[in-house]
Amino acid sequence: MSKDVVSPPLGRGTRNAWKRKFLERAIAILLFLSSFLSILITAGIVAVLLFEAITFFVDVSFLEFITGTRWTPLFSSKQFGVLALVAGTTLTAVLAMVVALPLGLLSAIYLSEYSPDGVRRLVKPILEVLAGIPTVVYGYFALLFVTPILRGISGDIAVFNALSASIVMGIMILPMVSSLSEDAMRAVPRNLREAAYALGSTKLEVSTLVVVPAALSGIMSAFILAVSRAIGETMIVTIAAGQNPSFTLNPFVPIETMTAYIVQVSQGDAPAGSIEFKTIFAVALLLFAITLIMNLLSQYVVSRFREEYE
Repeated sequence: MSKDVVSPPLGRGTRNAWKRKFLERAIAILLFLSSFLSILITAGIVAVLLFEAITFFVDVSFLEFITGTRWTPLFSSKQFGVLALVAGTTLTAVLAMVVALPLGLLSAIYLSEYSPDGVRRLVKPILEVLAGIPTVVYGYFALLFVTPILRGISGDIAVFNALSASIVMGIMILPMVSSLSEDAMRAVPRNLREAAYALGSTKLEVSTLVVVPAALSGIMSAFILAVSRAIGETMIVTIAAGQNPSFTLNPFVPIETMTAYIVQVSQGDAPAGSIEFKTIFAVALLLFAITLIMNLLSQYVVSRFREEYE
């Protein structure tokens, strides 16, 4: 006479394992959807820019746009040479880097190699507070504080100028350069420093000849990301640099950057659908391409100069 085999009830350990597996699968799906959503958003932005830019280039020659040096789409005699805006953007970004890169690297070396732990824990958060200040505050700081000082030094500096905007922009991105560079330096293994000290090197030699080269990939990545941040900055240049698109490298005169022009047209003076309105999408697409190239360059530098330590 056969008897039915009754399966034993699931133990608590088995149920808990099943719940953990289900939870891990749900979290994995959620993370995948989040990543996929970010890709969709990026693709949507690129699609909008491409579509509107293509309608702009139907009426305006791409060669004229990319090689012309006069930018007057809001005037009666319309010229669409975007190099005037590119020159203003390049000028402010380069001058900002002149301020941010040396100061950021020197502060990173101090925080990583020279400062006591208590000083570092106090100074680094204070330095990073600069990154949390709204850029509109930086813009008025440049216009109302830095510009009068510069005009007191030289009367040739206009009220709106690229120099004051660049100086303040360099101060704004200083925490990015300093913090990322300092993190890269502190990731260098301690035994490299100790080996250099054992050979009779001074602290300065260890810092500049051992630690900085070992952390070069992270430092270069910080520099490139800071340049991208400077290129994409909007409010500082809109407030302090002026709205005069001119193909010049003179930092004492008013200029206009690509981001400042987008803000100017977006205020509603140009009718939607007009050629003037479509220029912001062409400029935005060029700005997107420049920042994308900078980010790809940053990733290449990191992979090219990365040092592996065990």
